Amino acid sequence: MKPKYGAGVLKQEIVKIYNSINQEIFGIGIKSQRIEIVGDKVYIFATHKRIPALKILDAEHRSLTASVDMLVMEANKRMLKDQIERQLGLEVLSVLKDYDPRSEISGTIIMFKESIE
Repeated sequence: MKPKYGAGVLKQEIVKIYNSINQEIFGIGIKSQRIEIVGDKVYIFATHKRIPALKILDAEHRSLTASVDMLVMEANKRMLKDQIERQLGLEVLSVLKDYDPRSEISGTIIMFKESIE
C-alpha cells in the first residue's frame, strides 16, 4: 500500500511516532535522530539519554541491565509497529533494533511489506 503522504511528511510522521514512544517508555524524548527511507525500509539512527538508574548499574551488573535493555527494545519495537500500522495505515513486516548503552546510540530498521517511496 502506497503511503498517503510524500516522503518528507512521512519521515516527520514516523519521527513523531518514534519520539512519542520513547517519551512514553522513558519519560524523555530523543536527543537527536536521522531518518532515511529507501524502498520498503526506513532507517532511524538516534541518540538517546540513558536511564540514569541503568547507567549506574551497568558497571557492576551489565548482564542484568542488558536483559532490561532487551526487554525495553522488544516493547519499543512492538509499539512502533502497532502505531505505524494504526496511524499511517502502512503494513509493517518487521522492526529490527539495536542499542549501544555506552554511546547511547540506537539503530532501527522498519521493513514494510511494500515500497513506501
